[in-house]
Amino acid sequence: MCHQSECGCEQHPGHRVGPVPHHRGGCCCGSAQGPRRFISRDEMVKQLDEYLGQLRAETRGVEERIAELRKEG
Repeated sequence: MCHQSECGCEQHPGHRVGPVPHHRGGCCCGSAQGPRRFISRDEMVKQLDEYLGQLRAETRGVEERIAELRKEG
């Protein structure tokens, strides 16, 4: 199988695998249209919500570490 899970193509002669990713402009053996350039508003909202959740988790981690350091000091 291809090393890019979303590709779904099979490795075959000429399928470029190695230091130069073959998915730069879309899969070498998939559709000629290549990857989508734009995402919908709903997709953008979903991505931003996920990113916000990651930032909040990171903030909690920093706050916990600061609290630990204050207890030690």
